[in-house]
Amino acid sequence: MNTYNIGIIVGSLRKQSYNKKIAAFICEQPANKFNYRVIEIGDLPLYNQDFDDEGNPPESYVRFRKEIAALDAVLFITPEYNRSVPAVLKNAIDVGSRPYGKNKWDGKPGAIISSSTGAYGAFGANHHIRQSLVFVNIYPMQQPEAYLGNIKDCIGENGKIELQRTKDFLLSFKKAFEHWIIRIVHTKGQD
Repeated sequence: MNTYNIGIIVGSLRKQSYNKKIAAFICEQPANKFNYRVIEIGDLPLYNQDFDDEGNPPESYVRFRKEIAALDAVLFITPEYNRSVPAVLKNAIDVGSRPYGKNKWDGKPGAIISSSTGAYGAFGANHHIRQSLVFVNIYPMQQPEAYLGNIKDCIGENGKIELQRTKDFLLSFKKAFEHWIIRIVHTKGQD
């Protein structure tokens, strides 16, 4: 049986981020043959091509690129800032795609969960991320889409997701994503 390593990239650095709580919920579920883990992005300096051109990328770039290269798939979980992608998340996508010709995202299956305290579930961020993923040749899962609106109401006093319908949705999304991973990996002849 193959084991698939899935990286979770959280687009929020806030300690009590709702998106970190979503990531924790995903990671706490039974692993089976899918191992989920959060990949740190908060220590990545803003992408500057000079680092790569001069052959002296920051250690955090080197670490991050190695971690991304070792993944079988990636799950992005993010809020929306000003109707778009948080800068820290866009920066991580850029760092992983460079230097030119050494794109670490290339050919990986991916998925996006976006959330907000408002009703729209970070729809704008979700679709802006998709634009970048297509360009760096990640295969984003099309259905089901995941826009979690009013996320604050889904979190209990213990800091965990407690609303049952949200748990059920996330579990069904996770299952669909795992099927997507197998489908893409099999299509590419790597399974």
